[in-house]
Amino acid sequence: MKRTPLLFFLFLISIALIVNSCKKDNLSHIPGLLAGKWQIASIEVYNYVGDSKISTDVLDTTCTITQYFIFNSDNSCSYVNFQCNSDTTTGRWSLTANKLFLTSDMVCNDTTKSSGGTSKPFANAKIVTLGNYSLVLETGDVEPNYSATKKRRVMRYGFIRQKISSTQ
Repeated sequence: MKRTPLLFFLFLISIALIVNSCKKDNLSHIPGLLAGKWQIASIEVYNYVGDSKISTDVLDTTCTITQYFIFNSDNSCSYVNFQCNSDTTTGRWSLTANKLFLTSDMVCNDTTKSSGGTSKPFANAKIVTLGNYSLVLETGDVEPNYSATKKRRVMRYGFIRQKISSTQ
């Protein structure tokens, strides 16, 4: 008679363990953190040979128009005034399976190219920092394995989250 409550308790514990051990998919909070409007705060270019930094340049120091990168929850995105051009570029964004890289098919007008034209600046962007109020993306030669003698160029974009008012 006294074993019945003990068996019932062990049964409940085993059910709780089975339910709790089920694999849970899509637990990442990164897409939710990324969604929103981000204003550019800084653009720096790091030039390396191997892993030795040889120079740092700061871009857009004379730009007087505000640049925004906007991520929507439906995986669409837009960049307003890229490289200080008065235009808006749209595209799609996604995260890699490990959630460490942002990929975007957005094609922007790029005045930094010597021949002018366009570029896909965020085709493969490493997420360095992502929080409630700041986002740092690195693009360019961000592969983890590189030659010790190869020149590399990494562009680092720093963004600050902006509130989106109901009138925008």
